[in-house]
Amino acid sequence: MAKISVENGRLKVPDEVDIPFIEGDGTGPDISRAAKMVFEAAIKKAYGGKRKVSWIETLAGESAYKKVGKWLPEETIEIIKNHIIAIKGPLTTPVGGGVRSINVTLRQIFDLYACVRPVKYFKGVPSPLRYPEKVDCVVFRENTEDVYAGIEWKYDSEEAKKVRKFLKDEFGIEIREDAGIGLKPISEFGTRRLMRKAIKYAIDKKRKSITIMHKGNIMKFTEGAFREWCYKTAKEEFGDITIQESELAEGKTPDGKIVIKDRIADNMFQQILTRPDEYDIIICPNLNGDYISDALAGLVGGLGVAPGANIGDFYAIFEATHGTAPKYAGLDKVNPTSLILSGAMMFDYIGWEEVSKIIYEGIERTFKKKIFTYDLARQDPEAKEVKCSEFAKAVIDNM
Repeated sequence: MAKISVENGRLKVPDEVDIPFIEGDGTGPDISRAAKMVFEAAIKKAYGGKRKVSWIETLAGESAYKKVGKWLPEETIEIIKNHIIAIKGPLTTPVGGGVRSINVTLRQIFDLYACVRPVKYFKGVPSPLRYPEKVDCVVFRENTEDVYAGIEWKYDSEEAKKVRKFLKDEFGIEIREDAGIGLKPISEFGTRRLMRKAIKYAIDKKRKSITIMHKGNIMKFTEGAFREWCYKTAKEEFGDITIQESELAEGKTPDGKIVIKDRIADNMFQQILTRPDEYDIIICPNLNGDYISDALAGLVGGLGVAPGANIGDFYAIFEATHGTAPKYAGLDKVNPTSLILSGAMMFDYIGWEEVSKIIYEGIERTFKKKIFTYDLARQDPEAKEVKCSEFAKAVIDNM
């Protein structure tokens, strides 16, 4: 087997390739086993043995802590660094204390500045919407800045006291003594590279519009600036292919143009409920992206069917977007679709589009037959409920 490399600004992927796989915690091993079954069947169907993947067992999270005493071992970081691409199940991060989110740490180490989450409805899946088939949206969430930068201090810390004193002495700003303090950095550099990636994605995937989701009416110099920098990037770097919504004549988009528009964050939530078909790509700061991607997932069946990826200029980690669900660990019960679809994203990213297409169609046919794991089956009296591994086998049968 061989590693993925970067040559002349492009990924070079050998026909027989090693890919790190972090199974994750809680239900992670269950969904990872199911996902690998689907991946290997799809690769074999697509290439008949001419291409293969060898999965490299890689540790992170609670399982890593139990085995080697570290939540994110240096060896794991080196493995991903050497192989460029990785895929992972859900990871445990203790609430409170001094242990930072492993997901956030990985994003920052590898500068995975774009969290990309496609949300699309599959026919047959229970949904709270009357017309869920109108949902087909990709969220581009900035991944390294905003409140997720982790710049904050406990209310009674020496740092918080110094910040309060500085703000009072220098700017006359009073902050209560029992208030924790956090900073919200949003930069032109971080914003523009995310918008650049979103526009290139729109061009490649023939998407029609990009909506900037922000709260710039209140946070004028962070989220308001995010909005302005997104528009600036579109106009200066992609002026031949983009057009602002305000420039449309009678609301009609000229052929070959991608419409750039913006919406206030709170309004965006009701917009995706009332007319989701008007939103193609949504680009937003970190926290907004966290919220809107989960809300969109809820419209198409929940986080169990929502894939995700954290992508930089070349490094990329594909992941299940849901939590570890430890009470179901080892029960072969939970929905593996999120991880399976994240794998489909991964294969598309490395240029194995045939595998991605086969996986997607296998899931589509399985859902049409109302073959569901418990999370979806309990919402549909006509469903056939299956175990996690049985769902994977059904997807393979339906390829």
